[in-house]
Parts: sequence; C-alpha cells; structure tokens
Amino acid sequence: MSSRVSPSRSGPRQAAALLATIVCGCVLVACDSGGGDGSGSASVTPRPTPPAASDFTGSPPSAVASAASSIIGSAKSRASSAAASVSARASEFAASVSADTVRAAATAQKELKDVKGSGNATADVGMTGLPTAETGGLRAVVVTITNNTDAKASYAVQVDFKNPDGKVVETRYIGKEDLAPGQRAQPIVVSRQPPQPPLTPVLAKAQRY
Repeated sequence: MSSRVSPSRSGPRQAAALLATIVCGCVLVACDSGGGDGSGSASVTPRPTPPAASDFTGSPPSAVASAASSIIGSAKSRASSAAASVSARASEFAASVSADTVRAAATAQKELKDVKGSGNATADVGMTGLPTAETGGLRAVVVTITNNTDAKASYAVQVDFKNPDGKVVETRYIGKEDLAPGQRAQPIVVSRQPPQPPLTPVLAKAQRY
C-alpha cells in the first residue's frame, strides 16, 4: 500500500504553514521594537503644546490675593503701632516735665513781666537741645541754671522759639527758686509747636532775684 501524499492536499497545508510563519515574525518584530536594548528604533514622545497666553484671564488665584492682602494689612498695622508708640512716648515725656515746671513757669513769667532787656543773669544760663528720639518727637531744651554768686538766689528764664525767618512763634518760661551758691539746676522747656518747620530756641531773658 502506497504512503505518498496527494499533491492536491499538500499544497493548501504548505501555504497555511507559510502564512503562519510570516504572521509570527511580524508579531515578534513589533514586540522587539519597543524593547530597552537600543537595537530597535527609538520611540517618539509627543512634545507638549504650551497653553495660549490668552487663556490666563480673570482675577489672581485667591491664595495669592489673600497673601498680598495680609502683607499690606501687616504693614499698616506696624505703621499704626509705631505712630501710637511715638505719640505715647511724647505724652509721657511732656507729662513728666510738666509735673515739675508748671508752677515754676508761672512764677518765672511773673518775675520777667517788668524786666527790661535781657535781664541780669544771662551769663548764668545755658541751653542744650534734646534728641527727638528721647522726647517722642517733641522739641525740648535743657536749660542749665548755675548760681555763680555767693548768696542764695532764684532765677527766671524766658526761651523764645524762632522760625527760619527769625520770627518768634512761641515763648516758654522756666525758673528755679532758692539755688545755693554754686548750685546748678537743669529744668526742661518743651515746645508745643509741630515738628515742621524747624525752630531755633533762643535765650531771650534771664533774671536773678
């Protein structure tokens, strides 16, 4: 009995096997092209497209707006606190000076009322301005009174504050009673005028009595 295969049947089988081989090869090539050994072609990553500038419209993000508002509010608060602190220091300084000088000022003004010229004691009186940092921004002058005589004496002093034009815009009085020979006193005169324009204190009168 013959085992030969009929040509009419072997043709279709061989064609089917060949087709299967070709398909498997294509699948293997496709899989290998994405590997990491670099032997295949490199994959291409799409470049991102930048957003259009016209898309950024409207108000800034709420977090940014809130931060800006917080910074501005904090700055205003610090400025307000600083102003309040300066005002408080000025009030404290003026109060501490006034407590010791109100009565002396009234007495000095009374004693100088009828004094002609600059008085008899200008050589016994000197003046030194105080830094505004120490006075809370107020203009203040230390009046140094020294009894250079050999007997007890009292003093009355008038200080004029002049503007840049030389005009007297304010007059203040100060004094000290019963200074012993050689004794020194240093009362303080405080101007009530605003910081601007700048004023110059001038010793107008000094009377020993």
